[in-house]
Amino acid sequence: MRRFDQSLADMPVHALTDRVQIPTETVSPARRITVRVIYATAALFAAVLIVYLDRDGYRDVQDNQLSFLDCLYYATVSLSTTGYGDITPVTPEARLINVLIITPLRVAFLIVLIGTTVETLTTQSRQVYQIQRWRRRLRNHIIIVGYGTKGRTAAAAMVGDEIAPGDIVVVDEDAAALERAKSAGLVTIRGSATDSEVLRLAGAQHAKTIIVAANRDDTAVLVTLTARELAPKAKIIAAVRETDNEHLLKQSGADSTVVTSETAGRLLGIAVQTPSVVEMMEDLLTPDRGFAIAEREVSPKEVGGSPRHGTDIVLGVVRDNKLIRVDDPKVDALELGDRLLYIRPADEDR
Repeated sequence: MRRFDQSLADMPVHALTDRVQIPTETVSPARRITVRVIYATAALFAAVLIVYLDRDGYRDVQDNQLSFLDCLYYATVSLSTTGYGDITPVTPEARLINVLIITPLRVAFLIVLIGTTVETLTTQSRQVYQIQRWRRRLRNHIIIVGYGTKGRTAAAAMVGDEIAPGDIVVVDEDAAALERAKSAGLVTIRGSATDSEVLRLAGAQHAKTIIVAANRDDTAVLVTLTARELAPKAKIIAAVRETDNEHLLKQSGADSTVVTSETAGRLLGIAVQTPSVVEMMEDLLTPDRGFAIAEREVSPKEVGGSPRHGTDIVLGVVRDNKLIRVDDPKVDALELGDRLLYIRPADEDR
């Protein structure tokens, strides 16, 4: 349990396993059983080989020397702790080997066969190790607050645009949403993003971008305000339902805002007269098929030229972190350091 004065970021890693989930590769039950059987068989034959090499130090109840079958029999009953006593080590060397080697193999054999409890312990240890490693390398990542329709679609678009799923951290309170995010290969944090400790645990202070996709406008404003306080240099993109609340997001520190209801309304209105325009816009917003909107730096050969006369279809120019329309006289001559917003085929190399 967290003390009232202890932050989440300062808690021991083993106490965070219920909040932080690192995606791992799913292994089928059949494969798990097969691996355990292989390990158990390897331990058994290692014991058989050791006993066989030292068979002169063993005798059965009839004082006969051991055959390979006898060694296999002895190793089997020894590792399974059955121990009928009909074959026993009689020389000091054989007994020493039995203590130092056969006994550890017996323990390993039982651990493999009774692996459920051990696997539970090792799974938790593995989670602790993964969280420790993840926290050490947590830099320049992307945080998505809210994994509803907006957050899920944003994540899919970023992954489609070749952003690694491991660089995306999802913060949400809904267990079902977090499970969907984990299934998609994303790191998840359970908690409310209005709590600065939860955002700090997600590494907001080191994040490159924070996407606020909350279901309520007031929540989006509070999350944006909290995120901006923790991450003054991060780019914050926030969604809001109503236009009247857009200025609140910008005042709270959002760099970009998306008015979901107004944008959807515009598309619905356009679709009445020109539905093909809506299809084309949907194509441009889908990075893995058709055409896509991309951004690149101006090449030295393009400096001084007009963006309208190049080989690419240029929509705008980003200069000093400001987007300028391509027909603006300010960008008639491109400068070094400008970035072009252009249309490219989706299958073109980035």
